[in-house]
Amino acid sequence: MTAEDLAHIYAQAFQNVRVWSADEITSFLTSPLCFTATHPEGFAIGRVIADEAELITIAVHPDKQGSGIGYGLLRDYETTAKARGAARSFLEVASDNTAAITLYERVGYTQSGTRRAYYTRNDGSTCDALLLEKWLT
Repeated sequence: MTAEDLAHIYAQAFQNVRVWSADEITSFLTSPLCFTATHPEGFAIGRVIADEAELITIAVHPDKQGSGIGYGLLRDYETTAKARGAARSFLEVASDNTAAITLYERVGYTQSGTRRAYYTRNDGSTCDALLLEKWLT
């Protein structure tokens, strides 16, 4: 998948926030620290530094959300992170994104903190980010 393909999926999946451009996604794709897991209807971008992994984003086209694609992408992300030496994974998720929170909790992520008013919506409102983590080993 190209950066343009990923940017299109991201724009569809996250319609209430500023979306990432293909150039912004390319900056992740070209970093030797980053990796992707892809599906025709979604993707995940991760990064491993030392023994820590960060799920930078995971996006699934709205028409396919709830179909298991996100679960598969998350598992692919974790497998690659472990193969790159990560012992623990971190991520941030909007506190009102109950579907994503449910997925993360289902596979063992637990809340380790909160970033107040971290996300700004297109209408100017804000939303907290929940910091989640999981041991991969």
